[in-house]
Amino acid sequence: MTIDTILTKLLMLPGIILGLSLHEFAHAWMSNKLGDPTPKLQGRLTINPLAHIDWVGFAALVLVGFGWGRPVQIDPRYYKNRRRDEFLVSIAGVTMNLILAVLLSFPAKACENLYYKTGGSAVVENIYLILMYAVMINIVLMIFNLIPCPPLDGWGIVTQLFKLDRYDWWYKVYQYGTWILLGLIVLNVTDMIITPAVSAIMRLLGLF
Repeated sequence: MTIDTILTKLLMLPGIILGLSLHEFAHAWMSNKLGDPTPKLQGRLTINPLAHIDWVGFAALVLVGFGWGRPVQIDPRYYKNRRRDEFLVSIAGVTMNLILAVLLSFPAKACENLYYKTGGSAVVENIYLILMYAVMINIVLMIFNLIPCPPLDGWGIVTQLFKLDRYDWWYKVYQYGTWILLGLIVLNVTDMIITPAVSAIMRLLGLF
């Protein structure tokens, strides 16, 4: 690994920590808001990264560009409308990543303009890169988690939208979901989904 690669990984760390932590916090917050005390009892109702980081998922995001946090445990028996509320909890994480990407795009563009005005300041450039990576990482987390394959959020979202759990095959897919996801990653299917989607959203945000 070259020095440039190491420096790039270091500049990515704030975005990775922020994106993973707030993604999982959003799940915990939403479930708690809907009446489920489980996340709060397990110490997940916090933005402290140590409560949310899965170190394997963290390493995967650093090394290969997509990863995951420690899943928030919920108890749907507390929900008043189980299907609606499970949908809201499932979509909370990716919604948080989208919000972060949009919010961070504004200071990123401001830093880009400031960089040219300061004649190429190294400090401004590094701040700009940190913000750009943070935007990109949050988009990657959003798109990756929207893939409709267990154990990702996308599976929970399509399950509740289309009531897929009424079919027998749903349980088989759920049971082998992790292996199916690994297969999609190995076959590069996830990359074919993530790369164009990230580029399109970055252009929409005015960062490409």
